[in-house]
Amino acid sequence: MISVLQLGMIDYATGLRLQQRLVALRKEKRTGDVLLLLEHDSVITLGRNAKPANVIASAVELAERHVEVFECDRGGDVTFHGEGQLVAYPIFDLREMRAADGTRKTLGAVEYVRGLEEVLIRTCADFGIATQRIKGLTGVWTAPTSPLRAEQDNSPANSIDLPLDQEAKVAAIGVHISRGVTSHGLALNVNTDLSYFNLIIPCGITSKPVTSMARELGREVSMQAVANSVSHNFGVVFDLQMLWLEDLESLLGAPVGIPLKVPAELRQIHKEEDTFWA
Repeated sequence: MISVLQLGMIDYATGLRLQQRLVALRKEKRTGDVLLLLEHDSVITLGRNAKPANVIASAVELAERHVEVFECDRGGDVTFHGEGQLVAYPIFDLREMRAADGTRKTLGAVEYVRGLEEVLIRTCADFGIATQRIKGLTGVWTAPTSPLRAEQDNSPANSIDLPLDQEAKVAAIGVHISRGVTSHGLALNVNTDLSYFNLIIPCGITSKPVTSMARELGREVSMQAVANSVSHNFGVVFDLQMLWLEDLESLLGAPVGIPLKVPAELRQIHKEEDTFWA
């Protein structure tokens, strides 16, 4: 069973501290698998493989747009989180999960990431958006052409040029696995203001643009409907029941303390048996 917590809008530093605490509890088997669903205040994050040069905005530009910058211990390069983007942080113990064929007790890192991609593909399909994997890249991408793109307007959510003949990235994945327990996860652009991606080279990829569900559909999409779809598809893909909880206290029956670790220290945490993927 996966416990689902929908947290609304929280700042990135709080999200990092919460993940750290829940990972520790999961390793100690004091809690089961947890899926956090949330939105972040505007922030640029740099993964383990990030190149600082991929943040192309100046400090002045970032300050003017109220965008923070954080290093973190997920795999991958540079990405953006902000309002209108659904972020999912699965805190799963892969040693207690079975592979898709049911023949193994431990879900491997590659299978886990492919599972996250499948969750995203199924979620986009629930809203009539066809998506795909691209060989050699991690994440989920739209088809090269879409009749809906010809009807896109110039709303803030669509304030970035999107060629009609290219795949466009609608969701990013970056994970950290320590002693079998996962953290970080996926970010699905729902109603995201895509102009923020002009501040960076997303995931270090210059050849393919970024899109959102709203851009593909030509209308805003209900964040709650997308959250419900993501939760449902996690249950389908990982073959587990989903239990929605009202708050963090419901997870353990007592308040969950969050250690006050500053983000810069996160790279020093969980050094043994780490896996990073993006």
